Amino acid sequence: MIKFFKNFRKDEDGAVTVDWVVLTAAVVALAGAAYTSIETGATGLTASTGTYISGKAPTDGL
Repeated sequence: MIKFFKNFRKDEDGAVTVDWVVLTAAVVALAGAAYTSIETGATGLTASTGTYISGKAPTDGL
């Protein structure tokens, strides 16, 4: 029984899987944060552009 516990403690087969799960979760979290930031900025820019264009007549500037 002691030999089983020693071998179990030395076994590292699942360690790589855990590393990949943690790294993948970090990448997904960072992608979500970046998407939120980009979406907020794009929404504000779209609103500002729409306001600017709505005040212009089609023949302005010609």
